Amino acid sequence: MTEARIKEPALTEADAELRSAIGRIARVPSLLVACDYDGTLAPIVTDPTRAVPLPESVAAIRALASLPQTTVAVVSGRALRDLATLSRLPSEVHLVGSHGSEFDIGFVESLAPELVALRSRVLAQLEVVVRDLPGVRLEVKPASVAVHTRAAEPAITAHVVETVRAGVASWPDVHVTQGKEVIELSVVATHKGTALDALRMQLSASAVLFLGDDVTDENAFAHLSGPDVGIKIGDGETQATYRVASPLDAARLLGQLLETRRSWLYGERAVPIERHSMLSNGRTVALVTPDARVNWLCHPKPDSAAIFADLLGGAPAGHFTVTPQRGGLPLGQRYRPGTMTVETRWSGLTVTDWLGGAATASAERIGSSGRSGLDSTLHRSLTGSTSAVVQFAPRPEFGQVGIRLQASDEGLLVLGSSEPVALHAPGVDWTISHENGSDSASAVVDLVAHGGELTLELRFGAHSLEAHPTPVAQRQSEQEQPWLDWASSLKLPGVAREHVLRSALTLRGLAHTPTGAILAAATTSLPEELGGIRNWDYRYCWPRDAAMTARALVDLGSLHEAEGLLRWIDGCVARTGGHPERLHPLYTLDGYELGPEAVIETLPGYAGSRPVRVGNLANRQLQLDVFGPVADLLAAVADERGSVRPEEWRVIEAMVQAVERRWHEPDHGLWEARLAPRHHVYSKVMCWLTVDRALRVVGTHGDGERPEWLSLRERIGQDVLKNGWHDEVGAYTVAYGDEDMDASSLWIGLSGLLADDDPRFLATVLKVEAELREGPVVYRYRWDDGLPGREGGFHICTAWLVEAYLRTGRRGDAEELFAQMLDTAGPTGLLPEQYDPMGERGLGNHPQAYSHLGLIRCALLLDRHM
Repeated sequence: MTEARIKEPALTEADAELRSAIGRIARVPSLLVACDYDGTLAPIVTDPTRAVPLPESVAAIRALASLPQTTVAVVSGRALRDLATLSRLPSEVHLVGSHGSEFDIGFVESLAPELVALRSRVLAQLEVVVRDLPGVRLEVKPASVAVHTRAAEPAITAHVVETVRAGVASWPDVHVTQGKEVIELSVVATHKGTALDALRMQLSASAVLFLGDDVTDENAFAHLSGPDVGIKIGDGETQATYRVASPLDAARLLGQLLETRRSWLYGERAVPIERHSMLSNGRTVALVTPDARVNWLCHPKPDSAAIFADLLGGAPAGHFTVTPQRGGLPLGQRYRPGTMTVETRWSGLTVTDWLGGAATASAERIGSSGRSGLDSTLHRSLTGSTSAVVQFAPRPEFGQVGIRLQASDEGLLVLGSSEPVALHAPGVDWTISHENGSDSASAVVDLVAHGGELTLELRFGAHSLEAHPTPVAQRQSEQEQPWLDWASSLKLPGVAREHVLRSALTLRGLAHTPTGAILAAATTSLPEELGGIRNWDYRYCWPRDAAMTARALVDLGSLHEAEGLLRWIDGCVARTGGHPERLHPLYTLDGYELGPEAVIETLPGYAGSRPVRVGNLANRQLQLDVFGPVADLLAAVADERGSVRPEEWRVIEAMVQAVERRWHEPDHGLWEARLAPRHHVYSKVMCWLTVDRALRVVGTHGDGERPEWLSLRERIGQDVLKNGWHDEVGAYTVAYGDEDMDASSLWIGLSGLLADDDPRFLATVLKVEAELREGPVVYRYRWDDGLPGREGGFHICTAWLVEAYLRTGRRGDAEELFAQMLDTAGPTGLLPEQYDPMGERGLGNHPQAYSHLGLIRCALLLDRHM
């Protein structure tokens, strides 16, 4: 015999609405959970001194109170002292007594003498009224007296209420609150609604959840608005929007709130950062988890708002997931060699992901919806012999815009977004659900019924579900061939050849083809410390980072990215109006200034790391090092090509002009610390490098006569060599006169300003190694940058030390450190910004251009020194 299974009752429409409301309020930035005591946390009992809270309720509110950005308060009619004694709740839970009259134990001392006297007269009169009446009890509180009639006969109760209302309740300055078998007379004009208002203001709560059962709780329900949620316990008329039957149901609801909020705050799917793979088509980028979940995609550009932000906000922030119906972990994930196409494999199911564009006329035709054509298309090809579960939950504008999904035999239309979006999925039977203001769709796809393969096409910039005229295999081939051709053209080293190729493809994937800009990284707000606040937006183009990226590709034999970037920089310089010294540290991909840095409060951040930022305040900093990498890139391009183009001459002249005007000033430095400007050694070295590379360009490809530049280079070089050295430390430090070490000081030798065998360079390398290296990583610095928390080691700094080891004759150390750096990469070869050697996981935005260009530079140098 089989054991009978008890089926849970189906959710009613009211139940479903309540769960949805709990799901919404669980995800607000700052939440206040407030509730009554008797009849809510504790069941109603005849003897009020025995009203103890349910263990389930206590466990839930204890756990809620321990969560960040979450406050719990119990607002009761009981006196504060009695409430604290009876409830025995922890100090993290705020207790408010006497219907909001008492917020702390010393409240009675704060009452004015005349109010204390009035309360005494009220008490004396009530003692006369209830004398010798069985079942009637007075409860004396600091600012009020409550008359309890729960144990009295109905006739006695009616007599007491009538007498009190006709007598003492009508006195001036006496405020009456009537609840279930209790009437309270207070000398302070307050109630639970005003108490909630005070708590909300004090805590800056984004929303309030209030649970109550009594008539006195209606004042609290009346003060709720906007995203607030009010829940009535039991029967009776109420202003609350939702209702549950009993205190035990309320405890279960608090448990649901706890589970949802904890998941939201700490990350529902905190896949290790380095395990994400990137898709790219030169227009935008996407990230895919090891189990084929697209959890990051911005549209129409990488610095636009995200339509899938599960990476930073969990499932409610948007995702596109494919898994086998039977479940289980994938067998593996890989890039198709030489491409940006990702394959995720289970037994019986392979998901192939690639981003396409509107490169063909046929693509233009299916985008004929009043637009010029498709911006990008995310292709998800499913092949195999099993059934797959597909979940599609687009959430435009980082999940801040509600959308609807309209299903047809050919797929889904996304309605409500400012940009047209359609999912072409012929023959898929979708189930659409609505939660938290937006639709989601799910389907089970029997691949055998689809002939063993099905391609889902997420089309951006089009509201068409028309079948594409070109077979998907041909389109994939057309998309992959340019990557393959480019990869085959590279001059790859013998050292770490496959790692270098993947790094090169990643850097090319971070290049924005329409503008020539190059992203610093594909993401925003991935943390430098889990749970910390060091979360920055890197989806922009830093001329410094981009120039270093393009330089790495030039070293591999590709000029196209560098030439596009130099045109982009020429445009940025032109927009300074003849003042290149005003060049900003970073720009949008279109080459314009960023808007103000903002925080998306509705997203909890990766693994609970908040805030989630859009924009970057570094835009307003002075960073004098920016000109050096640009000049270095231009010199490399000129040498590789054998000539200099007119716009490139303009750029090199502008870089030297900017340095000449400002090199002597303090600046904010390479690392964008939010501190006062200093004379950073690295910035001064980069100013020297600017003029040095400019002299090389004019000497080789120009007239060769720039005596004023020679003099400028000499002045800068002498200044930094003299003032950057710290005698007591015995090395070049972070800034003039500062004792702290910084990995960027290695550039005193890496730039060529000091010879490889100069004792000062050797000493600086040893000092950086001693103070900043830990195992496979090198930290940027240890000095106080004005921000709380810590960070991981920076891969780019690790690469600098590898190069310094090579320059100073320590090849064995260089090879060892480089091998350790390679070991920190994810399974598909990608590197984020940082690595935590203690937690053995990646940190920071991903994939990071700095990290991959550093890997390429190290491999080339190791290959050259063999």
